[in-house]
Amino acid sequence: MEFFEVLSRRHSIRSYQRKPIEKEKLLRIMEAIRSAPSAGNLQSYEVVIVLDQKKRREIARLALNQWFIAEAPAVFVFFANPPRSALKYGRRGAELYSLQDATIACAYAQLSAVALGLGTCWVGAFEEEGLKSCLSAPEEWKPVALLTLGYPAEEPLPTPRRSLEEIFTLI
Repeated sequence: MEFFEVLSRRHSIRSYQRKPIEKEKLLRIMEAIRSAPSAGNLQSYEVVIVLDQKKRREIARLALNQWFIAEAPAVFVFFANPPRSALKYGRRGAELYSLQDATIACAYAQLSAVALGLGTCWVGAFEEEGLKSCLSAPEEWKPVALLTLGYPAEEPLPTPRRSLEEIFTLI
């Protein structure tokens, strides 16, 4: 799929077919994540891929009862790894760069999934400590985003966007 078509086809999907994602597609998404740019090439993020139905239900509960999360065949959980970035960039690396690294990695996963014919939904509302406990994540990791993945069972209409003039300032 051509890149700009990927952008136009990306929508938040909250209903998924009961069809597993092929291992080859998961691997391609993982490679896309790994290729994402990061501050100082430190790659100060970690990703937990949740395929287990029971864990996905627990994550849905921890994400303020957003039950579509449990319906998705895969949930990628993106964590910032602040100490990894702090080694080179100190406090700014820990507080900002590691979050940016995890966010960029999630965006790469989202767009690559769409290019592979999958649907996704970026979720930022969840109980941080509960999520870390559920996934046995180290204390220093900070959960940044959940990304549900699967074959869409819906085709949402495009959402309105602000005009270019409203967003951009040319100087």
